[in-house]
Amino acid sequence: MEQSFYDQVFELVRLIPKGRVTSYGAIAKSLGAGGSARMVGYAMSNAGQAHPPVPAHRVVNSSGLLTGKFHFDPPELMQELLEQEGIVVKGDKIQNFKKHLWDPLVEL
Repeated sequence: MEQSFYDQVFELVRLIPKGRVTSYGAIAKSLGAGGSARMVGYAMSNAGQAHPPVPAHRVVNSSGLLTGKFHFDPPELMQELLEQEGIVVKGDKIQNFKKHLWDPLVEL
């Protein structure tokens, strides 16, 4: 049976190491769907129902902004989870974003 796009996204996001983040676009590109960053965002907004769990807090926009935080309850939870993994967030933006960036095309 062929995996849905959402399942492919969830499987990839589960591989992001603790203390690292990736972007919607990097996920889309690694799945061969380069222009589908928005579709990855839609998948992430449904990640709360996925089993096994998906560490959706590790997926941010290409500038390191926590654009998906409103899908967390409460929205501050996304930042708290990242900070528990040693990532510094100020003004909804990951500090030293490039240092924490995990590129699935390079690191898989």
